[in-house]
Amino acid sequence: MSAVITSRTWDLTPIFPSVESKEFQAAVESCKKNLAKLEADLNGSPAEFTQRFSGILESVNNLGEELGLVRAYLYMVTTTDTRHAAGKKAQSEFTFVVQDFQKAMKTLCAAIGNANPDDLINQTPYTKDHEFHIRQMHTLASRQMSPAEEALASDLAASGEIAWGRLHSTGSSQLKVTVELPTGPEVMSMSKARTLAYDPDREVRKAGYEAELRAWKESEEVFAATLNGIKGASVVVCAKRGWKSPLEEALFSENLDEVTLESMMTAAKESFPTLRRYFKAKARYLGTKQLAFFDIFAPVGSESRTWDYEDGEKIVEKSFDSYSKKMGDLARMSRNERWVDVDPRDGKVDGAYCIEAGGPKSRILLNFKPAFGSVSVHAHELGHAYHNLCLDGRTYLQKQETPSSLAETASIFCETILQADALNELSGDDQLPIIEASLQRAGQVVVDITSRFLFEKTVMERRVKSELSPSELCEIMLWAQDETYGDGLDPELRHPYMWAAKPHYYRPGNNFYNFPYMFGMLFALGLYRVYKEEGNSFLPRYDKLLSSTGMQNASTLAKEFGIEIRTPEFWRGSLAVITEDVERFEKLVP
Repeated sequence: MSAVITSRTWDLTPIFPSVESKEFQAAVESCKKNLAKLEADLNGSPAEFTQRFSGILESVNNLGEELGLVRAYLYMVTTTDTRHAAGKKAQSEFTFVVQDFQKAMKTLCAAIGNANPDDLINQTPYTKDHEFHIRQMHTLASRQMSPAEEALASDLAASGEIAWGRLHSTGSSQLKVTVELPTGPEVMSMSKARTLAYDPDREVRKAGYEAELRAWKESEEVFAATLNGIKGASVVVCAKRGWKSPLEEALFSENLDEVTLESMMTAAKESFPTLRRYFKAKARYLGTKQLAFFDIFAPVGSESRTWDYEDGEKIVEKSFDSYSKKMGDLARMSRNERWVDVDPRDGKVDGAYCIEAGGPKSRILLNFKPAFGSVSVHAHELGHAYHNLCLDGRTYLQKQETPSSLAETASIFCETILQADALNELSGDDQLPIIEASLQRAGQVVVDITSRFLFEKTVMERRVKSELSPSELCEIMLWAQDETYGDGLDPELRHPYMWAAKPHYYRPGNNFYNFPYMFGMLFALGLYRVYKEEGNSFLPRYDKLLSSTGMQNASTLAKEFGIEIRTPEFWRGSLAVITEDVERFEKLVP
């Protein structure tokens, strides 16, 4: 049953009238027909592949767009109504089409690997426009085992690292903990116990923290075996594929290089003393000598203003207009064309996302609450929509190559514009929760992400030689936290079991799911700093950069913009934006 249509629910009818409509069914059949044609073309004579390549490339791009729209539509239908029977059935059936397309892409990658990339690139202007993607696929093809070994690795993964990952997900979600609350003991899930870190009462936060550590300790052998299994498989398979390390593979996937990563990390480490000043100021505000791990997410300040959705829309539009008419017009278009599904309701998934919905159009899912944080999430998702707008005209492959490290650029940029505008409107104590939210994010993305990176890098290096015991994993985690948080956190009240708590470590084939977050935020903040220095001349260059995020590696893209990210200087400028927030926070906190 469809949700009731209001101005606060999105309108999907411009995409398809419904899942049951003839237009939707025709789109699905078109995908199947074009996929069959692509598969036939790819299974043709290898000797003729180069001659057929331009047409194959065009078919891939056209089919990718078709598939993407159907897949996005089904995702939108089923995430706003998880009981939508027709949508769930269609989504399940279409999954097989998507899987067949992914197999076809692997076949294409292998064929490119067996060809001379220059011969493919120089065929036509169209193929030349895909030079980066062709060379990436050629490199990726060279980093594969034999077809038989790849097939075996894929089959073994189901009962190996994928099963290990499922064990962590199931085991951690089913853990029960007894929390000794001030009101008495209470048994709750691990996920609920971890939310106590946000409670305003320090005794409640401490009780949740202590209960969490006890529960992880009781299950440490299981989770250590899980982590050893996943990381052990990664180490072996990466080596067999010819990567120097899982980190090299992760950098390739993110279109980054080791020099860029080291430059960013150097600047991040230089910023730790400044961010420790924030931790110390927060400890003063909370009335404790030194911040404990369970104080990191403690609330600071309170909002005297209520931010309803309509107020949020107005300040977002105003903030975007202060940047450019194009960005402001996008916000108005999203309202006038009902791109946004606003409110939480039964059957709707939690969280927020933005998804491309055909050409320059997007749709945004929110679960809005009357607080500035939700307004900020709205601006963040509209930033993704602005990125989609700038990508209009690019092909499927040119858009798909945008890595996660660059996918957050526009969203964080838009959040930063909103925050600056909101702080100009507010004063005193009303500014404090906004600055705290910004610094809380900075602390997580700069300090905590570095600790996670150091932990994972060390585990990977040591996992080559042997499995690691729970005590060794805890020892490495505490070392990583000491290297990053330093005297900003009480050394007796850190979190040795963050390796068990963070699900990111347990995603098979997705190693180092940490530094791309830092790159995304700092790259966006660095661009914001350039914008404040350059003014309106920045605008067209920024749009061009966003339109090119899937066209080349990050350092080349930045260099064309006039930025050198392979030295620490740019990253220091990014972190200077965070320093300004620390200074504001220190002035507001007694």
